[in-house]
Amino acid sequence: MSIDISSLNTHPAIQGDWIDAPHHLSSIGDLSLELGGLIKNCQVSYAVHGDLDDESKPLVIFLCAIGSIHHRLDFLINQSRTLDIKNTRIIAIDALGNGFSSSPSNSKDQPFFQFPKFTIRDMVQSQKKLLDQLGITHVNAIIGASMGGMQALQWAVSYPDFMDDIVALTPMSKTTAWASSMTRAARESIAPHIEMNGSYDPDTAWLAWLPIMQMLAMRTPEQCDEQFTDIAQVQDWYGQRLQWWKTMNFHPLDWIYQSIAYDAHDVSKTASFNGNLAKALGSIKAKCLIGVPSLDLFNPVEQATYTASLIPHCTLINLNTNWGHMAASALDPSSTKTISTAIDTLTGR
Repeated sequence: MSIDISSLNTHPAIQGDWIDAPHHLSSIGDLSLELGGLIKNCQVSYAVHGDLDDESKPLVIFLCAIGSIHHRLDFLINQSRTLDIKNTRIIAIDALGNGFSSSPSNSKDQPFFQFPKFTIRDMVQSQKKLLDQLGITHVNAIIGASMGGMQALQWAVSYPDFMDDIVALTPMSKTTAWASSMTRAARESIAPHIEMNGSYDPDTAWLAWLPIMQMLAMRTPEQCDEQFTDIAQVQDWYGQRLQWWKTMNFHPLDWIYQSIAYDAHDVSKTASFNGNLAKALGSIKAKCLIGVPSLDLFNPVEQATYTASLIPHCTLINLNTNWGHMAASALDPSSTKTISTAIDTLTGR
């Protein structure tokens, strides 16, 4: 049974580790794209924690990971002095293609396969236009995990004077062949299940994608074997995870488009750097914090470590965890504590 297209893009039920906040949608006009073409009447979705008009308080930007929405970094809120929402304003911006900001699944002018391909630099451009529209010319910090961390690094290269600090968790500054192989496998698993009109059967579309992207890429063998002591347990988990993922209302074509942007990412392709990664990362003026686990089977730790070595003012923290890519999530409280302490040190809070 195909999902009703009209039911897409509704906000999922608030999860246990999410913090509810006023949610907004702004039109930034037509958005010209790096690969050519444009997104007509581009919409950018965002949530605001705190009083945005209170300029006496620091302002922090949260960015979304692939396949996530503006609640992705809620697990960090109130875990540190820097991100205590009694004393800090936070804008959590939805990335292009996540079903809240302009996406294949929600565009009236360019629906589904008519939607143009975009890049992570286009995501950053849309966010910059939103902040310009809000009258924001400088922020204290930009924070992201996974694709959010990749956007944060792109922000620091594209707009080096716009922020004081960057926090990039489990990121890449240039997508590796390994990471792109993971996303390709996941794309190939879901693409055949999407009709040209955008319809799909969620009970079959996500079946192969789930073990690829929510287990093999996100965790480590050690963590998996600790959590699941027999095959029946992990099979039950997949069934429960499928039901949970369906409640997120994420359209598989949106994920495919985001993953294509993921694969193409390379901060050195920013105008004027001509593919020179050292030059691009060396141009960053913000103080940076990069956090990585011991092993990451999605975004290789080695790329993030190399990235940190090329940024002038960068602290690299190694998280002592077996959670892999999910170290930067609510699933790993120990890493959350380490990350939060490091953020306070970075920002001087």
